[in-house]
Amino acid sequence: MEKNNDHHKASHGGSDGAATEKCEEVSPGIRTAETMLRLAPVGLCVAALVVMLKDSQTNEFGSISYSNLSAFRYLVHANGICAGYSLLSAAIAAMPAGSSSTMTRVWTFFCLDQILTYVVLAAGAVSTEVLYLAYKGDDSITWSDACSSFGSFCHRATAAVVITFVVVCFYVVLSLISSYKLFTRFDPPTIVDSTKNVETAVFGS
Repeated sequence: MEKNNDHHKASHGGSDGAATEKCEEVSPGIRTAETMLRLAPVGLCVAALVVMLKDSQTNEFGSISYSNLSAFRYLVHANGICAGYSLLSAAIAAMPAGSSSTMTRVWTFFCLDQILTYVVLAAGAVSTEVLYLAYKGDDSITWSDACSSFGSFCHRATAAVVITFVVVCFYVVLSLISSYKLFTRFDPPTIVDSTKNVETAVFGS
């Protein structure tokens, strides 16, 4: 009888040290809040994308457009992808998931949220570097600043980059939420002491 009890506890508690999965139903209030949080970056991404797409200037010094700079083209693409993913993920988050698909959804959100965070962060970072050179120039290579000649272009580009970093803030929060939702679904691994018939949580020992 004791041997069978040990076998039951080993199969239920994970005698091999593996973490056990917990299935939890998300409340409608939390689901609604997450949906709204995922919808918020859509408008911001579209705004940054439109501002950058319209960013061009022509004057007596010449003409310049966002398409002349690969960093700004990348920022446009990154914001477009982010807007599409945000809208799609919000629609999926709004739908209640069955117990069979919950873990698949949580893992998918966890991975994609991390990827989108770094994609948008990279777009903001490289665009910031280009803007810094445009405003300050580089004396070591006798590269003068461009914003003194194309101020309107630089102002619009700065606005697009600032909006992009606001999007990054939203995605940092979403990444933390998706990480929390994933890892709280697992209990700490347990080890069954067959001599004492006692389960011990590894993280609590």
